[in-house]
Amino acid sequence: MLCGTAVVAWASVATASEPGENRVRELSGSNWSLLLQGQWMVEFYAPWCPACQQMESAWEAFARSSKDLELSVGKVDVTQEPGVSGRFFVTTLPTIYHAKDGVFRRYRGSRSLEDLQGYILERKWESVEPVAEWKSPSSILMHGMAGLFHLSGWIRQIHNYLTGTLELPLWGSYAVFILATLLIGLILGLILVLLADCFCPPKSREEGSDLVDPSDDKTEELQETLKPTSKETHTESGLSDREDEEGDEDESQENSSEDSAVEGSQTEDDVEQDESGKVEETSVRQRKNQVEATQL
Repeated sequence: MLCGTAVVAWASVATASEPGENRVRELSGSNWSLLLQGQWMVEFYAPWCPACQQMESAWEAFARSSKDLELSVGKVDVTQEPGVSGRFFVTTLPTIYHAKDGVFRRYRGSRSLEDLQGYILERKWESVEPVAEWKSPSSILMHGMAGLFHLSGWIRQIHNYLTGTLELPLWGSYAVFILATLLIGLILGLILVLLADCFCPPKSREEGSDLVDPSDDKTEELQETLKPTSKETHTESGLSDREDEEGDEDESQENSSEDSAVEGSQTEDDVEQDESGKVEETSVRQRKNQVEATQL
């Protein structure tokens, strides 16, 4: 009799000491990384969800058969673990995921015990497209999403505390959050200004005057260097004007000499024409005289 009771007690202790065997494991933000190893089926639920309540018995039976199926069964309460639900971007309840060595696939089949077991035994999960790497729960983007969901859960708890425990009206709770948002914005703005002053300090007036003096000296030097060049340009322009005037005078003299030569040639031609005309007139008179003399 004593031996029989000892054997039963040893068997109960042995089954209780085996982690994850024949029971649903509660997952939280501290141990969710267990899903990255081995094969898992995890359910996201809420205590107030009617559909979650309906499948609770089937999920417990599925967990009891997990040893034969060679997998672990877990669940996450989204009201208590908003960070984990945000990491998986859970928007509907209940949501079930299958995990195999860090590769996640969403289960969209029936929630009956037979369908859940067939999904594992028939390896139907192999035909389901896995979650993209950028949406994987272990990605950087989902880390940020988990932080946002955790912040929203924290704000909800504060709102429930203000309206429930302190019995503030809704508008009072909203006013508290608005004031808190403004104060946080002001504090962050001051911190940014201080950081900007530390890393990029403003220049003092002495440094500014030191920076201005060399520039003034440089401008004066540039003006002095430009003055002789301007004088040279004036002299060069004057010389060029004189040369142009002398060239114009030479051209005018040449033109006048050519005009005089042309006029002289024209006068010589006129004289020769006059002399030839006179010779012709004298010859004509002599012929007339001879004709008159013969007639007589």
